[in-house]
Amino acid sequence: MCGRFTLKQTAAALAQAFELETVPDLAAQYNIAPTQMIATVLHKPESDRREFQQLRWGLIPSWSKDPSIGAKLINARAETVAEKPSFRSAFKRRRCLVLADGFFEWQKKQNKKQPFYFRLQNEKPFAFAGLWEKWQSASGEEIDSCTILTTAANELLEPIHDRMPVILAPEDYNQWLDPQLESPEVLEPLLRSYPAASMTSYPVSILVNKPQHNSPDCVVPINDNNT
Repeated sequence: MCGRFTLKQTAAALAQAFELETVPDLAAQYNIAPTQMIATVLHKPESDRREFQQLRWGLIPSWSKDPSIGAKLINARAETVAEKPSFRSAFKRRRCLVLADGFFEWQKKQNKKQPFYFRLQNEKPFAFAGLWEKWQSASGEEIDSCTILTTAANELLEPIHDRMPVILAPEDYNQWLDPQLESPEVLEPLLRSYPAASMTSYPVSILVNKPQHNSPDCVVPINDNNT
């Protein structure tokens, strides 16, 4: 799964990496947690271009009567996303890029869990494959929310966890965002494990276990035996 990640890039770096005209100045985030607002990129049909948008992490299906369901739908399995009632409509028509530059996974060790930080070797920003949805309450309240797709772990993650978030290759961004593409046969091949050779990881402090901790200390390497 993917339950925490980071985004520490400047607005200029994000605009360049994702071919955006404008990106607001964002505070560095070292421990992004579910239900928080996160940075995404959507394709807007009215402008026929990519646009930056913040969405709530945890997808709320349009048919849901209770928005709290979003806290349980922070991830969608790539293998079943085309059939699951909570995700299949968004998979066809409302796909997005979730912007990040690293993420955390926890390794079970005896009676504790050790957090590890994963990022690209080049430390550049990247995009998780995401889905988004618009939800409206009976009183008219609107919430735009999203989920992050996951797939089988690559060789780097396998010793830590059996799943990993889908990191899209930059050359696949346009295809993933294209609202004209609805076929699972076309989209599912994009949802593969990212090459392990292009990534790195290391253990970090258990500070990251609590969402209120949002500082550079969350991503500082530590000795695996001293958490």
